[in-house]
Amino acid sequence: MRTAPSWNTLPEELQLVLSREALRRAAETLAEHAELLAEEMERGTLTDRGGPDALRLFAAVVRATNDDAFGPVGHA
Repeated sequence: MRTAPSWNTLPEELQLVLSREALRRAAETLAEHAELLAEEMERGTLTDRGGPDALRLFAAVVRATNDDAFGPVGHA
């Protein structure tokens, strides 16, 4: 049975490509969550509490969505 190479054994160029793609996907995910949050507030489904409370609500949405979508870190 063949095992996947470790991160450190990958060529640096490949590490950079994979890192950039991961960051791109993370940014897109955050943007989608921000849009979803804004739409929910516009519909009145979620109360726009403003300031820190709104940011905490956003963080909770991101964490809840990512927990369901990706599972624990290190398990493919």
